[in-house]
Amino acid sequence: MGAYIARRLLLVIPTILAVYTITFVLMHATPGGPWDNADRPLSPQAIANLNAKYHLNDPLWKQYVDYLGNVVHGDLGPSYVNTSRSVTDIIRDFFPVSLKLGIVAMILGTVIGLTLGVIAALNQNSWVDYTAMFGAVVGIATPSYVMATVLIYLLALELHLVPTTGWGGVFNIRIIIPALALSLGPAAQLARYTRTSVLETLRQHYILTAQAKGLRYRAVVVRHVMKNAMNPVVTIAGLLLANVITGSFFVETICGVPGIGRYFVTAATGRDYPVLMALTLLFAILIIFANLLVDIAYGFLDPRVSYS
Repeated sequence: MGAYIARRLLLVIPTILAVYTITFVLMHATPGGPWDNADRPLSPQAIANLNAKYHLNDPLWKQYVDYLGNVVHGDLGPSYVNTSRSVTDIIRDFFPVSLKLGIVAMILGTVIGLTLGVIAALNQNSWVDYTAMFGAVVGIATPSYVMATVLIYLLALELHLVPTTGWGGVFNIRIIIPALALSLGPAAQLARYTRTSVLETLRQHYILTAQAKGLRYRAVVVRHVMKNAMNPVVTIAGLLLANVITGSFFVETICGVPGIGRYFVTAATGRDYPVLMALTLLFAILIIFANLLVDIAYGFLDPRVSYS
């Protein structure tokens, strides 16, 4: 397994380089510049001075090479909008919030999704199955920002159970709305994948053999069905975890969560190139390592998987 992990880690280098190149080209191909959204219109001389200060007058190939070299040495550059802080400081302050929120949301989504999927599969074609899958369809079709708005209206404005916005940490009541809004989409997808996988596993010959040997139905489900049905579920769960952590832009903005997703929206509207580049690379790394963890998990779930 060590050699397999080493090969996968080596593939990270060209992947990140490709992401960096595409992001750099798209940023500089987009019309406008980082000084277009200033609070007050800037004079041509002021814009020229800013471009000179941040080396935006250099040829694009030089900007590409210089920033890449700085990233390799751990320097993510300054923020064009928040000039008193570096990009590293911004990530250190805001990313842990998104990480905590994403992990809590994914735990909720996994528990809800696996539970609904297993119950629906074990009660196939019953009202329980139809109800669970209807809820899954609604969860998939409803964007997280719409769900956040609905939860704010119901839980905060109508029932007065939680504050409308804000962040107080993982164990604060304010996490309920953003965590639920982010978790329902993954829960719906996991429920559908779990139901399909469990139904397929229940039809396998070794399940019929285990039942014929006299094992209790609950033991068959727990010891044989669940473990063998988890491979496709783990695949989608790894991707959903990365998406929840990196895709919480609108939910964080609506719920007033000071996370990196909310800051990404601010950086995008303000053309803060260093922040956009650094966050794009960070999100790419998260997705790559989520896929790696999924591949490693296969070996523990299925003994037939070999990494040699």
